[in-house]
Amino acid sequence: MSVTLRDVARKAGVSPSAVSRAFTDGASVSELTREKVEKAASALGYTPNALASSLTTGRTRLIGLVSNNFHNPVFLEVFDLFTRGLQERGLRPLLVNLSDETDSARTVQMLKQYSVDGVVVASSTLTPDFASAFRDANIPVVHSFGRHTTTPQVHVVGIDNIEGGRIAARELVSRGYESVAFLGGPVAATSTQDRLEGFRSEMRKHPNVRVSQSFAEAYSFNAGRAEMLRILADNGLAEAYFCGDDVLSIGVLSALKDGGKRVPEDVGIIGLNDMEMSSWESINLTTIKQPIEQIISSSIELVVAMIDDPERYPEARLFPSVVVERGTLRGS
Repeated sequence: MSVTLRDVARKAGVSPSAVSRAFTDGASVSELTREKVEKAASALGYTPNALASSLTTGRTRLIGLVSNNFHNPVFLEVFDLFTRGLQERGLRPLLVNLSDETDSARTVQMLKQYSVDGVVVASSTLTPDFASAFRDANIPVVHSFGRHTTTPQVHVVGIDNIEGGRIAARELVSRGYESVAFLGGPVAATSTQDRLEGFRSEMRKHPNVRVSQSFAEAYSFNAGRAEMLRILADNGLAEAYFCGDDVLSIGVLSALKDGGKRVPEDVGIIGLNDMEMSSWESINLTTIKQPIEQIISSSIELVVAMIDDPERYPEARLFPSVVVERGTLRGS
């Protein structure tokens, strides 16, 4: 049978409530009592029950990690960094896979049932209103990879996607391409809209360059491949593409290879994210780096701070993006 709190109390010669306080952060207990309890617990092999402790403290130390694109390999990195970062702070991640769910009310209700202490919405496609629904339910929330605004309703951490589009446009112009295209993710996604806006605004400075655009159905390999196969079938190929995500870019590269097109000799490609796969020798993708590790670390810092100060004023934290040069664009 498992060792109970009462077993520890008997061995330490203290009350069960004293054992409970000894294992509760911030609780009032003498150092002598704490030493007795820890010694007895160690001898008996006792481990405090986190769920039982939450009944005493009113905190579960659960942080809901919500995302709607588990098919994108970049989120393997995101989940790894988030879960490790939370666990290092004594917090427990609760992963929530929304898939095609966009009803914030149902998601809020589910997380309230688990009594989470806070929520991180990790998505570049969900609207700001989705994250705001948690704030309205009095749940501390941070929107990672969310849409930047100077007047955020919740904490937002990420990059300026409009500037990401501008960076891609400047890079293609500097390489001398005379026809360029934006190949984005879902047209309704805020990240797609912003990256396209930045791309087109920069390209308007270069009226001699032909510009086109198209959209994949999802941020996925298959969607990127399908859209490029359609373009090839329509004979509408541009000289270079800004793909609004690395996983789209990899799907595009696959389709171009099957279509007998060489990269970068026949077609140039630049992506966005700099996920680990992009550096693989067989892919070698030139891309715009989204500093995922810093975004996640900052998001965790904010959600932890909000647990102690729920009224903390919302802020937007932006991280710079830079081009990572590899092998899918021709030289300047």
